[in-house]
Amino acid sequence: MKKVYIFLLSIVMLSITPLSAQNKDTKKADKLFKQFDYFEAADEYLKLAENGKGDGYVHKQLADSYYNMFNAAESSKWYARAVETPQDAETYYRYAQMLKAQGKYEEANKQMQQFATKAPNDQRAKDFKANPNYLPKLLDKQKQFDVKALELNSDKSDFGAVLHENSLYFASARNGAKKTYGWTDEPYLDIYKANYNVDGTITNAEPVAEVNSKWHDGPVTLSADGNTMYFASESFKEKSFEKDKVNNTRLKVSQVNLFKATNVNGKWSNITILPFCSNAYSTGNPYLSKDGKTLYFSSNMPGSLGGNDVWKVAVNQDGGFGTPENLGAKINTEGDESFPYISDDNKMFYFASSGRQGFGGYDVFVYDMAKGESVNMGKPVNSEKDDFAFTFSKDKNIGFLSSNRAGVDNIYSATPVCGVEVTTIVTDAKTGAILVNAKVAIVDDKKNVIATEMSNAKGEVTYYVECDKNYTVQASKDGYESNTFPVAASKGPQKRVDAPLNPIDVIVTETEVILNPIFFEFDKSNITQEGAFELDKLVQVMQNNPEMVIMAKSHTDNRGSDVYNLSLSDRRAKSTVQYIISKGISKDRISGKGMGETEPKADCKEACTEEQHASNRRSEFLIVKK
Repeated sequence: MKKVYIFLLSIVMLSITPLSAQNKDTKKADKLFKQFDYFEAADEYLKLAENGKGDGYVHKQLADSYYNMFNAAESSKWYARAVETPQDAETYYRYAQMLKAQGKYEEANKQMQQFATKAPNDQRAKDFKANPNYLPKLLDKQKQFDVKALELNSDKSDFGAVLHENSLYFASARNGAKKTYGWTDEPYLDIYKANYNVDGTITNAEPVAEVNSKWHDGPVTLSADGNTMYFASESFKEKSFEKDKVNNTRLKVSQVNLFKATNVNGKWSNITILPFCSNAYSTGNPYLSKDGKTLYFSSNMPGSLGGNDVWKVAVNQDGGFGTPENLGAKINTEGDESFPYISDDNKMFYFASSGRQGFGGYDVFVYDMAKGESVNMGKPVNSEKDDFAFTFSKDKNIGFLSSNRAGVDNIYSATPVCGVEVTTIVTDAKTGAILVNAKVAIVDDKKNVIATEMSNAKGEVTYYVECDKNYTVQASKDGYESNTFPVAASKGPQKRVDAPLNPIDVIVTETEVILNPIFFEFDKSNITQEGAFELDKLVQVMQNNPEMVIMAKSHTDNRGSDVYNLSLSDRRAKSTVQYIISKGISKDRISGKGMGETEPKADCKEACTEEQHASNRRSEFLIVKK
């Protein structure tokens, strides 16, 4: 993502005098860098590096130039050279981000370790130290959306789509008639409006001429009635700017500011800058709550925790505004946060962040108002590149996402994957007490274990599964009988599964450990999932009675020859023994014997039903020593 779109300065020059530089060799490159002309700056720094005039400063500036253009390969190449000499903490963080953008997570962790050493009090460093290997769990997240690039996209940057009724508003650099901006080597941004058709196609993208200027404009947010628009533009629109006095130049520095426009007879007019904007900091990427009472935005104004934070401000009935409030550490970090958006039911707060653990670049996060935590939305919403500007229309059941995963900022549709939030609560069946650290697995209709987690302090484990599919929850805990609980097919959005477990206290007699039958499939000797759950009870009993010795007797039905059945039962006995040993029980404490068909439980001879055959295919557990 071109970071100017998010929050940073934009500039225009009038008769520039020389800027201060690191030395006479870097003077030209430094001047271009300070003008945010990173394409040209990179070329000049590269010349120095190739001509033997590169040092830690040149390498860092070259890396930062590519970083600002989000050229991960080139930026990481030069960061590697830069860190051969000591650098500031943020350089190591940016280096790690660029490595992650290429999927080089192991290398990224090494740079994050350097960052954490140099900035131990930074929350990003604390999060890394607490969970350096977060990626596998992040990759295992249940997919929430199907993502697809829109045909609406041009070969220039398109981003920040928001749907209002049947109109899609977005920002785009596709206007080739506009002046090219040095940072991005693309035309300045305009606000566009397209038709969102009944069949889901998007057509007739046209610029919203009344609000566009010769500077950057967009993205936008609209009131529920469509009569008020808030949008980002430059302070040049108000002839407001700062002169770069530090570098003794006539360079004029503009900020990104927020503006308001009203719809009068189908035309946008009465364009005014919001009163809390300033030429000393930027404000952008607005979102207006559904009730029109709160405006959210991103800004680097005083009071920000990092570079850019998400803020909110009250919109008064008289059209005035309250005092901007920082959303605090629940959203913001020492990194950058931007592009706020709230779901129609006010339960989910979406935002983009470069300061939280993710895949690389900016990731989309969602803050659950009820749970009070921010969570990465996982793939495919997020990628190794910049992903941002997530919005969702409940009426149309369609979301939009912006990403540069294809090499340029594009808009993607985000179609919800029908899912069900299955929450299992594990309790003691006799007392009703919550059971903490119980193992809870969710199994699909083909008996594949999808995931296994331990119950939390509330006895809960939550899984996100697909709609209209049957599942089974398997719950177990030391000292309790394992059990399974069906989860009927549902369209969600939520489903509760009560999982009471009976304490293991009545299954041991003087001569035998009595389990539910360990049935085997016809002509097979492998331990089934159901059988494993029962055998785990035996393991628990033997762990609680370290002197106990068990002999497992395995039986078959009467189909097949005597010789074959004896061999099959022997294999089943060995499978049972090997399972028990695999759970940590000494091989000296468990033995097995195949009985063939000699001791049928149902002596039905040649007239057995399938149920009777199944009951004869069993294992029994005799206590040899107690």
